[in-house]
Parts: sequence; C-alpha cells; structure tokens
Amino acid sequence: MGPFQFLPSTWESVGKDGNGDKVADPHNADDAALGAAVYLCGNGRDLTQSSQLKAAILQYNHSSEYVADVMGWIDQYTAAAKDPDLKNVTGTVRTVIEAALAQRDVPYSWGGGGTNGTSYGICCSPSGKSGTSIKGFDCSGLTQYAYAKAGIRLPRVAAAQAGAGQRIPAGLGPSVLKPGDLVFFATAPGRDSTIYHVGIYLGSGQMVNAPRPGTVVRLDAVSTMSGYAGGARLL
Repeated sequence: MGPFQFLPSTWESVGKDGNGDKVADPHNADDAALGAAVYLCGNGRDLTQSSQLKAAILQYNHSSEYVADVMGWIDQYTAAAKDPDLKNVTGTVRTVIEAALAQRDVPYSWGGGGTNGTSYGICCSPSGKSGTSIKGFDCSGLTQYAYAKAGIRLPRVAAAQAGAGQRIPAGLGPSVLKPGDLVFFATAPGRDSTIYHVGIYLGSGQMVNAPRPGTVVRLDAVSTMSGYAGGARLL
C-alpha cells in the first residue's frame, strides 16, 4: 500500500500520523515516510551503525542488491549535501576537477566516454548490463575525459590508469590523497591487476564518481566503494 509499499499487516504495527491530520494513511507520503522510519528503527536499532543500518534495509527488502543500491543513495545524498570546497584549488588540478564536476547527472554507460566526452557504451558489464543504448561515461571514461581537458592522456581502463603518475599506496590511507588525484578500488587491494574502479578525488573524503550501471556521474564518499587500492598523482 502507498508509496512505500507497506503490507497491510506491517502498516497496522508501524503506521503513524506524519502530517498532523490525526489519520495514519499509508497512501500519504508524510505518514508513509514516518512509518518507514519507525519500521527501520524498530527493535532498538541504531542506524548510525553501518551493520545495523544494513540489517534494517535488508529487513525492508531481503535483497543484497537492494541494500547496496540504498546504501549508494545514502552516500550520494550525504556527499551531495557537502559542496566541494575548491577555493584553494588552482591551475590544472582545478581544470580536471571542474571538467569532471560538469558531468554530474550524466548517465553511467558501461564502456562509454573517453577523451572527447560522452559516447555510447558496449556490452556487457560483469552484471550483464549493456551500455550500447546509453550515451554517457563509465568510471575510466570519465577520468580520461577530465584529464584530457588538462592535456593529460590516460589509458582507457582503470587498472592501466594506476600505472600513470606517482602511485599512492593503499597502506597510507585515503587521508594522503590530494584534490585531482585518481583514486582506485580493487577486488584484491595490493594487486593492481584486480583494480576495477577509479574516481577523481575532490578533498574532504569526496570524489567525482561514475559508480555503476543504473546510476549517474555524482559526488560520493571514497568509502562508498569497497576495496580501496590507493591513488595516483598526475598533477
């Protein structure tokens, strides 16, 4: 029932009046949002704890893909609420970052994008998603484009881009990254051949990111992606 798709039996236990009209209506967005909060925070959960937040979302919809999607949106909204501070960023670093930021909301396309901008992608991602009908960027296409605006040519795939510039080991942690650095993620951090993703670091724990099929270019926390594998400094 309603925008949050409550089962009637669930609404009976969590339904609340969120807009002050003295009626708990699952079809009213305010009531439904408050009821969802009651449901997710039930059993004394502390949703500031990542494990408890994931457990709450999993209870709402028993799908690991759904949990990953919701957590991604949480990270996106959190990052987007904090505009990047570029007042001390100048020169080629600023050129790269502004080029990447200008692509926010461009669709993710597997195999899409490059030095000349957006393009239709290819088939298919490891999850079976095709980019052939989507004009946009994948992660390394976005970094290629942004760095090309500063006159720097990068290889096409993320693992190869790790060989460009000064490598920043994962063991030093994200705190050593500087605005404009490439930031990498791997299935086996420490083995660059397993790097599967790249973003552009903005500072304050944020990056410009083309995360995965079904999303858009956006701001994300570095912690959004799993398998932090260090960075590379080209500027």
